[in-house]
Amino acid sequence: METIAPFIEVIDEINEAGGEIYKLCFQCGLCDVVCPWNRVRNFSMRKIIREAAFGLSEIDGEDIWRCTTCGSCPSQCPRGVKQIDVSVALRRLASEYEVFPAAVKPARTARASLISEGNPLQYDRAKRADWAQGLAVKTYEEGMEALYFVGCYFSYDPRMRKVATATVDILERAGVNFGILGQKENCCGESIRKTGSEKVFRSLAKENIKTFIDKGVKTILVSSPHCYHTFKNEYPEFMVNFEILHMSEFILDLIREGRLELKGDYDKVVTYHDPCYLGRHNDIYDAPRDLLNSVSKLNLIEMADSAKKSLCCGGGGGRIWMDTPQAERFSDMRLKQAQAVGAQVLATACPYCITNFEESRLNLEFEDILEVKDITEIVSEMLT
Repeated sequence: METIAPFIEVIDEINEAGGEIYKLCFQCGLCDVVCPWNRVRNFSMRKIIREAAFGLSEIDGEDIWRCTTCGSCPSQCPRGVKQIDVSVALRRLASEYEVFPAAVKPARTARASLISEGNPLQYDRAKRADWAQGLAVKTYEEGMEALYFVGCYFSYDPRMRKVATATVDILERAGVNFGILGQKENCCGESIRKTGSEKVFRSLAKENIKTFIDKGVKTILVSSPHCYHTFKNEYPEFMVNFEILHMSEFILDLIREGRLELKGDYDKVVTYHDPCYLGRHNDIYDAPRDLLNSVSKLNLIEMADSAKKSLCCGGGGGRIWMDTPQAERFSDMRLKQAQAVGAQVLATACPYCITNFEESRLNLEFEDILEVKDITEIVSEMLT
């Protein structure tokens, strides 16, 4: 018996946008079982895949925008469906036709800011290096040991600037000869690509790559797992390859090589949250934990849903820019998991995670019982 798809034209558009992989799905439902959305509301990635197969996708609804690209469902799929690719393909269609539900419209604002200023936060490009005022931070020159690619949130967000400052402190104390690009640095483009704005991503990527090549960059240090992922796994699409190191890996190497010495004790109970784009997407689980375990008297404990099963903070896939009702925030659940194991500090290594966790800390009134720290902030404290 032959099934005739009612909207062949729509199917063709989904295929052209990169969503053809849906053909492998045999509707087992494992994606829905592991999806964090089903902890807070009813949501079915399986349904989205099935609708795409028949050209029945509702690109004007919110469901195609819910995926945080956390990587949980692809890691469980027995058929290699690559659900993220299907989600992004549908978003490309929606973006092409400028179809954005109300909750998603902030992503359109972020897109406009990326086009005009090279960042999604509506800050002036000329002020990208203002965070480094008063610090002995140099502009990158060819021959330096590494480029520190700061990233948008670390450059502009007041909370995340503290992480950039701590990172510089560590690099300087270890004698690392590094520099930054300042206003020559663009957003890496990872998140805007996941919202379907492929042209914007490619424009940002090409500008960054040209700058890297012109400056003679070979090694790039990043604090954001999203920058790490896109430089390592997506920029090679442009026929370039740079050595990409996440700061957790690099700092751990500095300690092991004897270039960085930690002092004093950190007598606190700490739990570590694995960012999706550092863990599931890039298999970096040990380096952040080894780094934390190198701190004297730091008591590292694991939460529920750790390592490969880490609970997404809710910020991936461009959702860091979208509106999420408080009752549906994964970050609230994560903070409750940290509290449940008696943690005094929730440590992580991603600007989206910290941004969401800090907001949840206020919403849950956890300010007096739980700190949220980037691992570099903890290491920096141990250098004085």
